[in-house]
Amino acid sequence: MAAPLVLSAAHPSSRPCLSVRRQGRAAAAPPCPSTGRSRQQCAPRLGVSVGIRELETQALEGSEPVGAAATIAIELASMAEQASSRQQGHEQGEQEDNQDPLLELPLARRARRARQQLTYKILATASTAGVGAVAVAAVYYRIVHLQQGGEFPLSDAIGTLTLTLGGVVGMEAWARWAHQALWHDFQPGWGLHRSHHEPRVGPFEANDIFAVVNAVPAMGLCLYGFLTPTLVGSLCFGAGLGITLFGCMYMFVHDGLVHKRFPVGPLANLPYLQRVAAAHQLHHANKFGGKPWGLFLGPLEVESQEGGREELDRLVASRLNSRH
Repeated sequence: MAAPLVLSAAHPSSRPCLSVRRQGRAAAAPPCPSTGRSRQQCAPRLGVSVGIRELETQALEGSEPVGAAATIAIELASMAEQASSRQQGHEQGEQEDNQDPLLELPLARRARRARQQLTYKILATASTAGVGAVAVAAVYYRIVHLQQGGEFPLSDAIGTLTLTLGGVVGMEAWARWAHQALWHDFQPGWGLHRSHHEPRVGPFEANDIFAVVNAVPAMGLCLYGFLTPTLVGSLCFGAGLGITLFGCMYMFVHDGLVHKRFPVGPLANLPYLQRVAAAHQLHHANKFGGKPWGLFLGPLEVESQEGGREELDRLVASRLNSRH
């Protein structure tokens, strides 16, 4: 003869709940179908006792007589569990949609950063290779065009080479002045450059527009110099090449080495470039009133400040230690 069933209050919650246990032994409850956890873990959260599920099993199997009150309790418990499951699914979906990128898991954050670095590295390498190939071809065909079967145009070649080197040095001086006067102190310029002093989301930032701005005069000078077979044309051609060369150097040192937007390989091992990177970090830390404003001569700016050399040496040592 089956043991009698005893009805009792399962939990002192605001919602009345019935439980059923067999007299003399505990009723074994199957796992919760919605979560896979035990009924003891699942029932209190849903406001449904283990005994209700036992009643439901008995009703389906016909092994025990179930009264009207117990049948109603089964229906109410099922409805409550379904509503709770729907609510949990809705809340989980909202949490996934509203997830803050800054709260990403470390692995996801590293994967996203790796994708961004790969994107920028491909663009940097492709653009440098493309510009370099065009520059070499332009120099070759310009010399051939000027020579025209005669003597080598030595004066034009010297003028082009001189202005190429002068363009690199001149761009460092220009960047040092423009960085402070136009990008920090001038409000419209700061509106774009500010993105460079804030956490970057994605592989690009608004500050990258300045690279395009500097490319326009470089392209104009190169084109005019290529089409003008005079000494003035040679000087303009050299100046355009110098600006272009500075832009490529700036991209690999500033974007790659300093801000780690893409790996730069052995460049990171050059001692002077380590000082350049450390000096630019001091600019972002605003340690010496924003200095250095330049990039490649940044260490000289820092060392001219009181305590600048010591601070620069300390930061270089810290960067080297972090790599080991």
